[in-house]
Amino acid sequence: MGSFGSAGSSVPVPIASVAKVMTGYVTLREHPLGAGQAGFAMTVTAAQVAEQRQRLGVGQSTLPVRAGEQISERQALQALLLPSANNVAAMLATHDASSVAAFVARMNTTARALGMSSTTYTDPSGYDATTVSTAADQLRLARAAMRMPAFAAIVDERSAELPVAGTVENLDGLLGEDGYVGVKTGSDRAAGGCFMFAKHITVGSLELTVLGVVLGQREGSLIGAALASARRLGDSAAASVRLLTVLPARTRVLTATSADGRHATVVTKGALRELGWGGLTLPVNVAASRVVTSRLRAGQRLATVTVDGVGAPSTAAVARQSLGGPSLGWRLAHLL
Repeated sequence: MGSFGSAGSSVPVPIASVAKVMTGYVTLREHPLGAGQAGFAMTVTAAQVAEQRQRLGVGQSTLPVRAGEQISERQALQALLLPSANNVAAMLATHDASSVAAFVARMNTTARALGMSSTTYTDPSGYDATTVSTAADQLRLARAAMRMPAFAAIVDERSAELPVAGTVENLDGLLGEDGYVGVKTGSDRAAGGCFMFAKHITVGSLELTVLGVVLGQREGSLIGAALASARRLGDSAAASVRLLTVLPARTRVLTATSADGRHATVVTKGALRELGWGGLTLPVNVAASRVVTSRLRAGQRLATVTVDGVGAPSTAAVARQSLGGPSLGWRLAHLL
C-alpha cells in the first residue's frame, strides 16, 4: 500500500539472525510447500553433528541433531525461523545448492532481484558480521516472504515439535499479542537487537498487515529491546491508518469545452475514500471517455476517476451543467 517512512541511518549494518528470512525465502522459492506438506527430507550426517557441537561450543544458536535422523523441509524451516538454529541454516544451504557458498550467491542474487541494493549476505545464518543490510531493504524482503503462505504460517507458530530436540519455542515474544504474527528476531554483539515484524490490523471492513523492521537496538537485553521498539512502531502505525476522503463528491477534475468556446465543469459524482495516513500521497487517475455529441447534458458521464491505493476506489466524472449546440452565429461563421 505504502510506507510510513524510516528513521536512523541508511548505512548497511549487521542484521544477525534476521538474515535467516532470506534463507527461508530462497528455500521456499526453490521448494514450495503446500498446506500440510512436509517437503523434502534431509538425512543428518556425522559431519553435521560435529558441526552442530562446534557451533554450540562458541555460543551459537543451534538445534540438536543426531546422525542418521531425518529432518523434513518444514521441520528445518521451523528450526530455522523459531529457535533460530544456525546449523540448520547451513544444512538447508548445502541441501539446496550443494555448498554454503553457492547458496549464499543465490541469496545475493535474490536480494538484487528484490531491489535490495544495500544488502550483502556472506552466510546463511547471519552469524557473520559481514552479512549486512538496511531496514528498508529487509522490509522489501518481508513483503515478499509474507506473501508465501508456508512462510507466513511457520513464523506465526509459537512452538514446534522437532526430532531429537523435541519442543522448540519461537523467540518472537510479541507473537499472538495485539495482532502480531511474526516474523524474525536476531541479536548479537555486532548487530544489537533486530526484529522484522508483521501485525494484522482491521480498518473498517478491510484486513491489513503492517510490516516493519528495527535494527541495532541496544537498550537492555538485545531481543527485548528490539521487541519493545517494534511494538512502539507497529502500534503507532496501526493507530495512524484510517479511512480518508481523498476527493469529496462534486470535486472538479476536468473542464469540457464546446466547439464555440463555452465551458462546462466536470466533477466527481461520488466521494473517493481510501485507506491512508497523514503525509501519504496517493495518485489520482482521470481517464476521459470518448464522447461524440453535439449537446452535453448535465450529469452526463465524461470520465472515470480512480485512486491508486489498496481498494482502488473509482467514481464517474460527470458534467455539472449542460452545453447546448453551437450558436447560430458560430455555425454561420464556420460554414464549409
